[in-house]
Amino acid sequence: MQDCIFCKIVAGEIPTEALWQDEHVFVFRDINPVAPVHLLIIPKKHIATVNDFGDDHSIAGAMVNAAAQVAKQLDISESGYRLVWNVNKGAGQEVFHVHAHLLAGRNLGWPPG
Repeated sequence: MQDCIFCKIVAGEIPTEALWQDEHVFVFRDINPVAPVHLLIIPKKHIATVNDFGDDHSIAGAMVNAAAQVAKQLDISESGYRLVWNVNKGAGQEVFHVHAHLLAGRNLGWPPG
């Protein structure tokens, strides 16, 4: 999608450091972190929301796998991390290219929000 900031990041039009990537997923640091570790996990293919995965959940699985891989890489897999998926405006989704937030590096209380 032409005006999607995440598509521009995947295409290399907006430079950012890839912390992890494969043929389906790209992981990078959030520019407005809310935790010491705040990463964004995005599919390389433009998908607007989680609702748009349809019956094929392989991209969602690839995103979860990427989260686990980068958590191991950053040595936070044992201390704990949180994955957050905001779906649509009412839940706080600001960029309509599906993404998961990986949060870690501090005590993450419950309930959130």
